[in-house]
Amino acid sequence: MRVPAPWPLLGALLTLWELRPCPAEAATRTYYLGIRDRMWNYAPERENRIAGRKIDSDPVASKFLSPGKDRIGGTYLKTVYLEYTDGSYATEVTRPRWLGFLGPVLRAEVGDTIRIHLRNFASRPYTIHPHGVFYEKDSEGSLYPDGTSGRHKADDSVLPGSSHVYNWTIPEDHGPTEADPACLTWIYHSHIDAPRDIASGLIGALLTCKRGTLDGGHTNHRRDVDREFFLLFSVVDENLSWHLEENIQRSCTDPASVDKEDKAFQESNRMHAINGYVFGNLPDLSMCAHEHVAWHLFGMGSEVDVHTAFFHGQMLTIRGHRTDVANLFPATFVAAEMVPQNSGTWLLSCQVGSHLRDGMQALYRVKVCSAVPRQPPLPGRLRQYFIASNEILWDYGPTGRDGSTGTSLKEPGSEAWKFFQKGPSRIGGKYLKVVYRGFTDATFTKEQPQSEEMKHLGLLGPVIKAEVGDTIQVVFYNRASRPYSIQPHGVFYQKAFEGTVYSNGSALSGLFAKPLERVTYLWTVPAHAGPTAVDPDCLTWLYSSAVDPVRDTNSGLVGPLLVCKPGTLTDSGKQKGVDKEFFLLFTIFDENESWYRDSNEKTAMLDPKQFSWDDVNFQESNKMHAVNGFLFSNLPRLDMCKGDRVSWHLLGLGTETDMHGAMFQGNTVQLYGMRKGAAMLFPHTFATVLMEPNNPGSFEIYCQAGRHLQAGMKAIYNVKQCRPDAPAARPRYQAARTYYIMAEEVEWDYSPDRSWERERHSEDGKESYGHVFLSKEGGLLGSKYKKAVYREYTDGSFTTASPRSSAEKHLGILGPLLRGEVGDILTIVFKNQASRAFSVHAHGVLEQGGSHVPYAEPGEVITYQWNIPEQSGPGPDDSACVPWIYYSAVDPIKDMYSGLVGPLAICRKGTLDPLGKRRDMDREFALLFLIFDENQSWYLQENVAVYGGRESDGSSLPNETFIESNKMHAINGKLYANLPGLTMHQGERVSWYLLAMGQDIDLHTVHFHAESVLYRNGKTHRADVVDLFPGTFEVVEMLASNPGTWLLHCHVADHIHAGMEGLFTVLPRKGRRSE
Repeated sequence: MRVPAPWPLLGALLTLWELRPCPAEAATRTYYLGIRDRMWNYAPERENRIAGRKIDSDPVASKFLSPGKDRIGGTYLKTVYLEYTDGSYATEVTRPRWLGFLGPVLRAEVGDTIRIHLRNFASRPYTIHPHGVFYEKDSEGSLYPDGTSGRHKADDSVLPGSSHVYNWTIPEDHGPTEADPACLTWIYHSHIDAPRDIASGLIGALLTCKRGTLDGGHTNHRRDVDREFFLLFSVVDENLSWHLEENIQRSCTDPASVDKEDKAFQESNRMHAINGYVFGNLPDLSMCAHEHVAWHLFGMGSEVDVHTAFFHGQMLTIRGHRTDVANLFPATFVAAEMVPQNSGTWLLSCQVGSHLRDGMQALYRVKVCSAVPRQPPLPGRLRQYFIASNEILWDYGPTGRDGSTGTSLKEPGSEAWKFFQKGPSRIGGKYLKVVYRGFTDATFTKEQPQSEEMKHLGLLGPVIKAEVGDTIQVVFYNRASRPYSIQPHGVFYQKAFEGTVYSNGSALSGLFAKPLERVTYLWTVPAHAGPTAVDPDCLTWLYSSAVDPVRDTNSGLVGPLLVCKPGTLTDSGKQKGVDKEFFLLFTIFDENESWYRDSNEKTAMLDPKQFSWDDVNFQESNKMHAVNGFLFSNLPRLDMCKGDRVSWHLLGLGTETDMHGAMFQGNTVQLYGMRKGAAMLFPHTFATVLMEPNNPGSFEIYCQAGRHLQAGMKAIYNVKQCRPDAPAARPRYQAARTYYIMAEEVEWDYSPDRSWERERHSEDGKESYGHVFLSKEGGLLGSKYKKAVYREYTDGSFTTASPRSSAEKHLGILGPLLRGEVGDILTIVFKNQASRAFSVHAHGVLEQGGSHVPYAEPGEVITYQWNIPEQSGPGPDDSACVPWIYYSAVDPIKDMYSGLVGPLAICRKGTLDPLGKRRDMDREFALLFLIFDENQSWYLQENVAVYGGRESDGSSLPNETFIESNKMHAINGKLYANLPGLTMHQGERVSWYLLAMGQDIDLHTVHFHAESVLYRNGKTHRADVVDLFPGTFEVVEMLASNPGTWLLHCHVADHIHAGMEGLFTVLPRKGRRSE
């Protein structure tokens, strides 16, 4: 068998690590930083500058910014990093106003040392902890039990009035890769209690650049760009600030009346900010047209911090891909490049509905600073579209049945019944909506006929298509009863044709149509707006109404837009080289936010005595978890043939709960040359994925987030055997490995040792954050639960369990790590030793039986055969092995939360040795980041009876604290650094398979302290944080270089406090002693 060469990326990285420069050769960039308490005003202009209204006359803005007897208002005491000229800390370095409350920007090149002289002038201990650089234990700036003492702990807590010097370096193995931009965006922040320290204001930006990028002067400015901006998108939670009580006493007119647990009070303190400014108050974002501008964007915060930063009027390039939006999550860092072409004052906003409404908006100005050469006319064609807005009665479930199960949508007690029951207190599945519809010409007398292949569009407007070089003319006729517009992504337009209504700082602008009015939009597709060389042939975008972006889209006004490379489209508008194309919008249409809410109440003849718009259950019944406006597999006409080349154009829309993992059952897809089972979608994000289905049958497309799937966010696609396979096309499989796996019931302890947790999270004698999850007080269940787990056995007798080696100890609750190569047959012999029916179902393989996964009753043994075709293995731009997951699929949600889940790695041919181990790696670790919701476990009643000391009738189960206490924020089923086995040696090559499942709260940003990793996104990039979402499985590669015991954790604030933390240890290179 051919032995593959070592993984080329890590091979190169190993060479660079060995050759990295000695500190003596490096430049030292010195910064003097002081930590000080300062007052901060989130809206110093006292105006909603986007709406052109004073705060007092704006009901939404005043909710956050107006003080009162039990409201703080818009001014808070914060703690911030400030830069000084020298060690006297007498002269503060001038900073740009747009930087807000962020600390100064720190910059260095590969080979440099950053020396931070930090002095704490504030009222409590703080630190400074960096991302993206190399540091030793005395400069980590993070307080946690790591086995160190003495000088190695001095950096962990800088007391008031004290100082510490931090030394960070940028070796080659922490610098930008060849495919990375010239400078990588990172952050630094205080890390004693990171969520509270950051909420108090201690965060700043850090750049690590390729050699020769910085000017070398005292400013450390970049040579390769004309201008750069650093923007933090965050819902700053002032409830978490160390200064909350002081802010209450300082700003509330009746502090004694404040209830800190009151939800309305807490919400008033969550500031939807960009650099600490809200509602357009961010100043001085100004640049010249045709300058090269670098935008360094990052997010921070909690589960609600899902952000889509949208730059109106301009295009960006991020990691080589064209876009006008950037997705940001807690501790996500993005380096975006822009050459602004369009002069004017433009909106920059988070497109997550609630964030947009609550003030996460700013204005940036593009000035004409010099004469611009006249641009030649575009060489392409004029594409005309005639689109009207029509008000209709829309049925979310026209068949009346669940297309997957055949059951009635109105079956009492079913999941569908919650949305489709009709009565005096429920609207049911039919709602008045407004939709875009295409017409043949400007008379708007004949609606454009819809082909059979486009029936699946459902609620969506007609597909607008264009190639680079084209001009798009859209004549919009508003036949609805209120003003609407069309605002596109992905095309170029002048200010006069912008469809979003907002103030440019002096007057409202935006082109919209009043009822029965017609307006014409003119958009162009110059080269700088089209796909890049590494993009797919066609980029997926959307258009929508943006008079009120939240209510307009929830009312139904949204459609797809495609921008393609020249020569991609036929004369009829179809993509060349593509047999089928489908457009799917995943969103929760919130009918409570529709303009037609009151009309729907009247049409449904609701009884005012039996319902209330404020009732949570009634509101939930109006949140329609839809694919193109259809629930529970009612979406029609997703038909294709085996072997077809299928282009899926996926769209996202909505609010922070609209985090969707679009999962394709039965077949895999490619995204940027990487093999995926799911594509992640967020509000106003888009993906083009390609499929060549090789598995005939009927399969589901669904959102992997459990609650969304339960609520009906699924559809059926059909793969037909339309033609016989050519003999050469038939894959050849050979039996490779047999695994014997048993489902067995165990007592599982999420946190058998609380000493680390108590040392890290207890302060001043107070209970730690883990108390609610791990305590048995007040009827809570504590850390132990009955669970079902997969365990490997030596043979089919299932008498001898395979002992877990030291390399497998880290798997924790997970089943064994299964491995296979392209062309293999994996045989799974499964015995169910549990007390109810379970199964074994895998993503990323061809399972015999198609979409039907057989299950084993208690005591039964069944055998599964998994074939591994080329479409399951690594894509052309993937790592040598790609991770997947397996779990029980009798009830995928309850089975998984009960514990039945495990990892699977599929590799290129020749990657594995005869024992199934990788030849190109020294270590493999598989980590599942999952909030195990024990409230949804099959064993909840038993666990209440055994561990709760109460009767198992469930009478006390709905208690809010009890429900929260059973949500275990775990890494492989362990909390608070209880997971063992993450140990490696310096110089070893390590592959990390990072997995996520669960609900929309399972947003995880996985941060490795002290080490960097390489990940693929079409090309190879550097990171120290990896984003995970339900149904996403990522692989990153690490060259272990920094001896010590280091923190590994989810960076989402509430997940840190809830225990999603672990430790990994890098031992000195074999043969060397530690110092």
